[in-house]
Amino acid sequence: MRASPKESRTTGAPRNASGRRGHAATPYLFIAPAFILYAAFMLYPLARSVHLSLFAWDGLTLATFVGFGNYTELFTDDRLRAAFGHALAFIIFFAVIPCGIGLVLAAVLTRSKARGLSLFRTLVFLPQVIAMVVVSVAFKQIYAPDGLLNSALRSIGLDSLTRAWLGDYVFSLPAVGLIGSWVSTGLVTVLLLAGMAKIPTELFEAARLDGAGAVREFIFIIVPSVRAELTVALTLTIVASLKTFDLIYMTTAGGPGSSTTVPSYEVYRRAFETGQVGSAAAIGVTLSIIIFLITLAVNRISERGA
Repeated sequence: MRASPKESRTTGAPRNASGRRGHAATPYLFIAPAFILYAAFMLYPLARSVHLSLFAWDGLTLATFVGFGNYTELFTDDRLRAAFGHALAFIIFFAVIPCGIGLVLAAVLTRSKARGLSLFRTLVFLPQVIAMVVVSVAFKQIYAPDGLLNSALRSIGLDSLTRAWLGDYVFSLPAVGLIGSWVSTGLVTVLLLAGMAKIPTELFEAARLDGAGAVREFIFIIVPSVRAELTVALTLTIVASLKTFDLIYMTTAGGPGSSTTVPSYEVYRRAFETGQVGSAAAIGVTLSIIIFLITLAVNRISERGA
């Protein structure tokens, strides 16, 4: 005996609804393992840091709730204010200078179509694959009172300019920042070279027929064409500048005085040397928020200009 169409629709409806719910849940089941790992190793530590930042705790005895006291200390403590100021100054050395040099260098190489470009990419990218500890030790030797830099200055008669670069209250911050410039320039140049390789040659030919020179090609063709790559380079280098720790730890340890200290180094110093775990957590949370806001601003500006 065959079922009527009305009966088939009545019995099939619950099955269809159940099937749709099953299909809707499938994407969540696929991303669940990754989300669990992300929550365990990213979200939980972040939430734990926020919780710890509300307490005064030396890591051993009972913690005391202080509310936002650790956060107000960021505005009243001269050393912490200096640390965040130095981190913002490092953006110039880690991001702005490398992006400027990398943009010009990549444009010159793209326009000249120089031979051996692959070898150049390898050489210029080399600082990125060297451990920062090794880079720090090498530059510490270069900046030493009897190091390579002072020897070069003495050899050309500029003895008055020699100094202990990493021990000088004025020049220690730029000296450390230039190490960051050297490391970041390779990454930025390689990213921009990849972006410029995608620009159609017809654009350059048409511009040259219209009488455009190298400067106009650079401003009106090359820079707008590599906007996406420039955004990625800025994002990576700004994040690197704000969270740098190993470079400071190995070269100056924040000194002389607090001339080169940065938030990441203050997190380590307070958490493991002075027993101010709550304050260290507050610095870390604040630094994470600043990195997020600056990265968001860079990407929004890039999207609006596209």
